[in-house]
Amino acid sequence: MTEIDFIVIGSGVAGLRAAISLSRGGRVAVLTKDRLDESNTEYAQGGVAVALSDEDEIELHFEDTLTAGAGICDEKAVRVLVEEGPHYITELIEWGAQFDREDGELAFTREAAHSRRRILHARGDSTGSEIIRALLAHARRIPEITFLAHAATIDLLTEEGRCVGVRFIHPSENLRCEMRARAVVLATGGAGRIYSQTTNPEVATGDGIAMAYVAGAEVSDLEFFQFHPTALAAPGAPRFLISEALRGEGGILRNDTGEPFMSRYDQRAELAPRDIVSRSIKAEMERTGCQWVSLDMTHLDPDFLRRRFPKIHLTCLRFGIDITSSPIPVSPAAHYLMGGVRTDIFGRTSLPGLYAAGETACTGVHGANRLASNSLLEGLVFGARAGEAALEEAPPLRSVTTPAPIHLSPEDWIFDPLIRYQTQELMWRHVSLIRNHEGLSTAISRIDELIRLAPNSRTLNLLALARLITAAALWREESRGAHYRDDIPGRDDLHWRIHSVTAIPHGRAAAAAPPCIKGRVSVNL
Repeated sequence: MTEIDFIVIGSGVAGLRAAISLSRGGRVAVLTKDRLDESNTEYAQGGVAVALSDEDEIELHFEDTLTAGAGICDEKAVRVLVEEGPHYITELIEWGAQFDREDGELAFTREAAHSRRRILHARGDSTGSEIIRALLAHARRIPEITFLAHAATIDLLTEEGRCVGVRFIHPSENLRCEMRARAVVLATGGAGRIYSQTTNPEVATGDGIAMAYVAGAEVSDLEFFQFHPTALAAPGAPRFLISEALRGEGGILRNDTGEPFMSRYDQRAELAPRDIVSRSIKAEMERTGCQWVSLDMTHLDPDFLRRRFPKIHLTCLRFGIDITSSPIPVSPAAHYLMGGVRTDIFGRTSLPGLYAAGETACTGVHGANRLASNSLLEGLVFGARAGEAALEEAPPLRSVTTPAPIHLSPEDWIFDPLIRYQTQELMWRHVSLIRNHEGLSTAISRIDELIRLAPNSRTLNLLALARLITAAALWREESRGAHYRDDIPGRDDLHWRIHSVTAIPHGRAAAAAPPCIKGRVSVNL
């Protein structure tokens, strides 16, 4: 295919839901750089937050989201999320999604910073996997949707200030191809793999954000990167996510002497927001000189744990840990990017023809700190809205001569392994849970050196995003939500209750130029 009505980049919850909306008015190509079911959505364990239970209220979900967001959520976007969320979850159930039930009724659990039990889950701790299964099954029944797996998008095509398509690597022949469309929806997920310690899968490298930035779109709030407090820290084990839901069900964090410690850092203890729990764990590790703390579930019923957390239970068993009888070694890891490509509540970016949804977008829903389990709901709601807006607004396809595919060697488009490793280590050392002016300045200088060595566009995209995150963190001279600077530990609502918004002129050549904060956009108070 060289021409199609709509292109969706990414096959997670936001991309699939956008494709379903777009299919009502044209042919849709869904491009993804790995398997169709390989995305951050697939690894989402805890669940999806939605005000559907009899004891919950939409207004309470709204207030909890604002509180977690540390003062800079966009209230209009949050209102859309919590009010439309029940409709899209109900729709998903009608399409075959099987959430866990008790006595025939939907079962809800509670996670940190939620005032009610409003977290739906599936197969215990495989919620994301179930949502992807249901969405893919529904999308595959729609003949207007075509899937192209193992097709890595490397550039957005722009003409006369409009996004008109993509440049990608054909999955089987290492051919650089172009595909044009009436509109493009970016749903490439997160960027955890820009850090050396992360819960994210290999595909989460932030390509979409960097591509949009290079093409001229605004990006926003990239300084707000959420670090999950509890990733598996067993020797030889991957940084497997140990869900927030374990603490919601009564898990206790203990130091190396077995002492519970969270109440010393926050009165909410284990149910404090993620940023507080993560920094508390880091502080306790430094205080005791240990490389991890323990999450203790052994006081809970073993049958309940095996039934409620089957995936976590089996994964830990593979590394010699039985969560029913032994504490789980855990430590923080990069998990979720609250910022991204700046959009309105319909997924429109500042670049005409380009829409974005899910973790790659910044709708303003999450503010400075995402409320647990709001991400899957955001993908559903804003994926659908982005697809509907693109369908309504996209002009007719303008037919042009598409260049012939160009054969590339893998070295022309895959990440340079040494530069990628150096970038990940640099970001973890200087731009992770605790930051300061000296470390951030050091990181920017080193990233600038690596930019000059970048051998191809994908490596340059990785470095461009690393620099954007670091520059935004250096610019924000306060501590707020997931962004914490030990040289400026206080929150400053008078001067900094604002978003960072960054953009560069159109053109690939400009990507190597240092990004600047374009302006301060006040939040909707």
